Amino acid sequence: MDAAVLLQEARRRSGLSRRKLARRGGTSASTLSAYESGASVPSVATLERLLRAAGFEAEVNLRPAPPNDERELTEKIEVLFSFVDALPRRQRGPLDYPRFGTAGAPRR
Repeated sequence: MDAAVLLQEARRRSGLSRRKLARRGGTSASTLSAYESGASVPSVATLERLLRAAGFEAEVNLRPAPPNDERELTEKIEVLFSFVDALPRRQRGPLDYPRFGTAGAPRR
């Protein structure tokens, strides 16, 4: 979400006019208008100050991005295959399964 949307939403939810929020946040109404329209982008500190003046604070979360580098993806697949190769195996006999059209009779 960008700063313009955050400021618009915070001001709407707080019920404050642009002029009142600007005054509380230590800026002018025209500057706040430029921020809300996306014509100007506030610094992180200014955005934080304006959101607090409206009674809110921003929360930022990070999550792992999907790999977009083919080499990185290849390395992860190789690690997975190495893991699977290291798993213990046991020999099993032939698989028993019912023949098509003969209910329940195992095939030998």
